[in-house]
Order: sequence, then structure tokens, then C-alpha cells
Amino acid sequence: MANVWRGVGRWLITASTTLLSIAGLTALVVTLAGAHLGDVLTALYQGAAGSRYDIGNTLNRTTPLLLTGLGVAIAFRAKIWNIGGEGQFLVGAIAASAVGAYKLHNLPAPVLIPLVLVAGAFAGAAWGAVAGALRAWRGVPEVISTIMLNFVAAQLLSYLLHGPMQESTHAQPASEALPANAQLPVILSETTLHFGLYLALAAILVVTIYLFATPGGFALRVVGDNPDAARASGVNVALTQVSAMAWSGALCGLAGAIELSGKLGSLYENYAPGYGFTAVAVALLGRLNPWTIALSALFFGALSAGSGSMERSAHVSSVLIFVIQGATLLALLASQRIQAMRRSAAE
Repeated sequence: MANVWRGVGRWLITASTTLLSIAGLTALVVTLAGAHLGDVLTALYQGAAGSRYDIGNTLNRTTPLLLTGLGVAIAFRAKIWNIGGEGQFLVGAIAASAVGAYKLHNLPAPVLIPLVLVAGAFAGAAWGAVAGALRAWRGVPEVISTIMLNFVAAQLLSYLLHGPMQESTHAQPASEALPANAQLPVILSETTLHFGLYLALAAILVVTIYLFATPGGFALRVVGDNPDAARASGVNVALTQVSAMAWSGALCGLAGAIELSGKLGSLYENYAPGYGFTAVAVALLGRLNPWTIALSALFFGALSAGSGSMERSAHVSSVLIFVIQGATLLALLASQRIQAMRRSAAE
């Protein structure tokens, strides 16, 4: 736990510097867009936390970002650059839909809901493990393989929605809706906030225990720090890398299943709104620490929830949110670079 708290301290310092930089860059972008900064910030706040419903919406958007951010962070800890969170999110949703809406839809809710979520996690794990195996035993760069697997997953979804999984009327490329007994319950009245938030919060604890209190997590971190030293110490580097990608994919796949079971109910084309890609920014801003990733996910979730209000009230395109996200990454990378230069100068 000492490592966790040290990580939190470093994160707070970095986050403060980064947020100041983000504020400056955001002010510059808003000014160039011809809008008033105060109006934009007010609209963002109103959209993210202006009412009970808005808070629920923000937490709903935080849930998949938290899970995918945790997933990406596990791979990054092992120095595996998983850019395939989007594809793993998609195959997780596909598997969840196949189980919940087609194969086992008559089972009672206490049985069906866990099966839907487990199916999503297993599918994501298998999809991630493919890229991990290609990296470990064939030397295929995971950046390339995971990006390509994103395209494969998107095409697989399109094929299924125009064929085997298309809804019964064939009126549109969408899957059958999940039955009520496969959907996660709402946990806050007058909102759409669902039980998936509890699962995402539990995932923080599970990932923390795995990384810092199990032999597998220790091996994963050693491989990430120095694979040669890990190999000399008897760690199976290849298997650890595949395991890291499987864990990573499982969390991203679980996010896809929860999004289906808790929020959307059925699959359609363009199902994934970019959670797998935003997860990279979430994980980096959280400095790969499970607890600070939660704060990072909440930040990005609030931005996403407030973007619609910003467009309606401040008359600024919601695309500005992507600019702010990009500014966040730039500020973070600049901050890390400055810290590295200071450490190098001190040595």
C-alpha cells in the first residue's frame, strides 16, 4: 500500500501542474473559437453535475472509461502498448449480446446477468491475448496488431448486425435487445445510473490487489521495468506478457458488456464511442495507478457528459471536448518530460 500512496502523491503534483496547463490551453482554444470561457465552463458544469440526472449520466460515462483505463494500464505496466481497447470493448459487447439476447435469454436474472458479464470479459481477454501472443512468440509489434484487431472487431460487428445477429424484423442493422432479466438494475432513482458503477469500483480493488499483492502482478511489474532482469530471475516473460494482455482485454471486454447490459440494451453499428481510445489518455493521466485512474476517468466522464450542454448553451461545438482531451495529453507528456529532465540533471 505504501507504493499506492506514493503514487497518489506523485499523481497529485503532476495533476495540479497538468490541470493548470490544461486550463491555459482550454482558455486559448475557447478564445480562438470565439466563445466566452465563463459560459463554456458553466455549461460544462451544468451538463456534468447540474442535476441528479446529470450526475448519474456523468457516472455512467465514467464507468466504461474506468474499466478500459484500468485494462490499458495493466498492459502498460508490462510495457505492452495496448491500443486495442476499442476492439476488446466491441467483442465483449458482442459476446454479451450473444449470450444474453440469443442463447440463454430465458434464464433468471441472478444467473443470466453474471453470465452476460463473464462472456464479455472472456471474449475481451481472448481478443487481447491474441495480440499478446503475437508479441511474445512472433515478435509482432502490439501497437500494430491491436490497431488491426480494432478494425477486425468493427468489421465483425458489422457482419453480425447485417447477418446472424440482426434483429428479427431486419429493419435496421442492430441486434435483438437484451431482455429485462439480462439488464443491470438502476441504483439511483430519477437517473439511469446502473449497477455497473459498483462493478467498476470493485475492479479498482481487484486490480490493486493483483498488481501489488500477488506473484503474477509482481512478475508483470518486473517485466515492465526490466524484461532482461525478469528473465534472468526466472520469470517467464512471454507468458507474463500474454497474461497482461488477457487481463487488459478482460477489463475492456467487461466494459463493453456492462455498457450493453446497463445502458444501451442492444448492439448497433458504431456501437463504441471511442472509450477504448480515450482509455489511453485516462490511464496516462492516472499514471497507471488504479486509484488515480478512477479520478482521471471521472474527469473524462464529466467532460463527455457536459459536452452536449456546452454545445446547446454556450453554442460551441462539442468537438471542443476532443481538443481539451488532446490538450490534456500534451500537457501530461510535457510535464513528464520536464520531470525526466530534472531527474537527469539531478543525477
